[in-house]
Amino acid sequence: MELLCCEGPRVRYAYQDPILLQDDRVLRNLLTCEDKYIPSCRYFNIVQKEIEPRMRRMVTTWMLEVCEEQLCEEEVFPLAVNYLDRFLSVVPTRKCQLQLLGAVCMFIASKLKETSPLSAEKLCIYTDNSITCQELLDWEILVLGKLKWDLSAVTPYDFLEQIFNRLSLPNESVIRKHAATFIALCCTDEKFLMYPPSTLAASSICAAFAGLATTEQKSLWTSGELESFLQGLTNIEPEYLQSCQRLMEEVLHFNVTETPSDKIENGSTPSTPTDLQEIHF
Repeated sequence: MELLCCEGPRVRYAYQDPILLQDDRVLRNLLTCEDKYIPSCRYFNIVQKEIEPRMRRMVTTWMLEVCEEQLCEEEVFPLAVNYLDRFLSVVPTRKCQLQLLGAVCMFIASKLKETSPLSAEKLCIYTDNSITCQELLDWEILVLGKLKWDLSAVTPYDFLEQIFNRLSLPNESVIRKHAATFIALCCTDEKFLMYPPSTLAASSICAAFAGLATTEQKSLWTSGELESFLQGLTNIEPEYLQSCQRLMEEVLHFNVTETPSDKIENGSTPSTPTDLQEIHF
């Protein structure tokens, strides 16, 4: 008897639930809960003695490359970075342990968001085998304990779908993709630690709209109207939203000359960052 279901290597994900996207209570709960998961933006000065901002940038960029090459769901990377920053906000960490921490955070985040999570063996390979599977598993328990097993953190991607569902913007896929790129960029730069997820999501949409909106889209929304709508939706102060958007555009202009996607397309495989190879894992 032939099976009628579609079988094969393709992973099937659940459809988006329109009730969750249209119910204003969901958005209000996200706005209420987001502050609970915001890491300290001053942990480099208060908690960490060895970890510097440039090291975080290298490790988070490596994490993004791994997630992109493994075709992870887009929620995995910002969730993993949230775990990393929350852990660094409370636990003094040696620089030789930073990549191990990044791998563990991806390991945990993929378990929550992926149908087929990243394997411990694969993550060890991405570190050039500078860590072992046993270290990864031991640190998984450590990280879970320090995060108090509170893993359902609110990230900018949670707001992205909520906002676009309420915008009713025609042909939104290009702007949405560009906004997601801005969010990923923000996750790799410590300058954005001070902004809550709702602000990052709203600012990324404004920045993407300003650069890529079509004539049809501009006929429905001007940049000013869009900003006002997002401010009312998320209760963000206008100056706060605008400052975050300007910072996004500045960081994109000065720091992104070659994106992780370009590096992967050019054939390079994400591995231990060069500067971290000198740290003797």
